[in-house]
Amino acid sequence: MARYTGPVTRINRRFGQAIFQAKKAMEKKPYLPGIHGPRLRRKASEYSLGLNEKQKLRFMYGLTEKQFRLTFARAKKQRGVTGEVFMQLLEIRLDNIVYLLGFARTRKASRQMVNHGHVVVNGKKVDIPSFNCKPGDVVEISEKSNSRQLAQRGLDDTQLHTPPAWLERIDGAFRGTVSRLPIRDEMDKTINEQLIVEFYSR
Repeated sequence: MARYTGPVTRINRRFGQAIFQAKKAMEKKPYLPGIHGPRLRRKASEYSLGLNEKQKLRFMYGLTEKQFRLTFARAKKQRGVTGEVFMQLLEIRLDNIVYLLGFARTRKASRQMVNHGHVVVNGKKVDIPSFNCKPGDVVEISEKSNSRQLAQRGLDDTQLHTPPAWLERIDGAFRGTVSRLPIRDEMDKTINEQLIVEFYSR
């Protein structure tokens, strides 16, 4: 399945939370999308619960089905709790770190910044959004004026946004450091990754 480019409010209503940036349409229609949405009451099976959780997380990070599945396969091969390792691999993606540092308003915007060559890791330009950062890596916005202007707009839009404890942002320098790997309590608490593990284990 290709990356989602359709109506974002429909996805927010489907999962009952702001997967994408919340819009007023969700406030006006706080029920499932579709003509039967206001009255629809589905009985959720174990399969549908796992599928919904998987789709919700995939939409959050903007991955294709293939990318998502490959990342899960990598997590299974690593030591540790598969679900937590999987979440870590998603969190330390370069596009996600640019977003968490506040240089972009959304993950979609941060992915575009990386794709267009506005981001430097340890002094070298990296234009691969899925690049996995490691503890000690320095993520910086390119010194080009248009790159800095883009990042400044992101910082202005996210001025109330504080990076998580495992990231250190150096204000005024357009730079941040990955201090360590995130722990589960520092990642999205609305996700039940165990349902995803069970879904892929069928």
